Amino acid sequence: MRLNKLLLFIALLYCSIGFGQSQLYNSYKSEGEFGIAVGAGHYFGDLNTRAAINRPKFSGGVYYIKQFNNYIGLKLSADYAFLAYSDIYSKNATQRARNLSFNTNVWEGALSGYFNFFRFIPGVSGYRFTPYLSLGIGVFSYDPYAYLQGTKYFLRPLGTEGQNADSGRKQYGTMALCFPLTLGFKYSINENMNVFAEVGYRFTNTDYLDDVSTTYAGPDAFMTTNSDETTEVDYPAYYLQDRSYETGTSIGVKGRQRGNSTQKDSYVLFHLGVSFNISSYKCPTPSSSK
Repeated sequence: MRLNKLLLFIALLYCSIGFGQSQLYNSYKSEGEFGIAVGAGHYFGDLNTRAAINRPKFSGGVYYIKQFNNYIGLKLSADYAFLAYSDIYSKNATQRARNLSFNTNVWEGALSGYFNFFRFIPGVSGYRFTPYLSLGIGVFSYDPYAYLQGTKYFLRPLGTEGQNADSGRKQYGTMALCFPLTLGFKYSINENMNVFAEVGYRFTNTDYLDDVSTTYAGPDAFMTTNSDETTEVDYPAYYLQDRSYETGTSIGVKGRQRGNSTQKDSYVLFHLGVSFNISSYKCPTPSSSK
């Protein structure tokens, strides 16, 4: 008899839990979530043509998701990434001889569509995790710079590909569009908090994230003199547009290929973070009895 009562108690307890979770399943409504993340960013472009991931730099961001249901939402995000690369990291001898480098701070804002692959109900067993995908459009600022003799120079105003000379080339801007494609995975620790990991690739509409795109303008396009006292400090554009002289014979002949203008630059962000759920519950409608 005692065994039968114990089995009956377990069965009732199981049904009670199942009923409770069923009610929570039907009454839970996700309004959205706030998230914060840190990680690393990496650049791909004319100085990193092989898409090597060997010089990651700091990145971080915040976001808000407005959830329309358990699957579909709209994501508003703000991210920062420090990006940098140099020809010295290349396995290609010609690139190492070219000897160009850059650094830049990237500040990005984006709006994306957001999709959970599984129904996500924080705190409910069986619905605590989901892979997710987002795709959108954003805008970001960038301003590449390099160091010469220990002095920091922003490269855009110098017109290193002849933009300030009579070449017909226009100076590029400090703002560009990006198209973030993000794939991630999140898990709810409890009904209020989640942890997540994601990777987001940014396609862009600029080829000057690294200040390298087309051909050399040639030394005559920059201010030079025949004085033996001319230094890098006097004419930084002349010494920064072609730095192959530091590795051997100068290769910066007018019209010679400096970059690949047929492919735009891009970057990727690897993030780990926490998010906080905004949710509501509706009271289950009692069934009517006759």
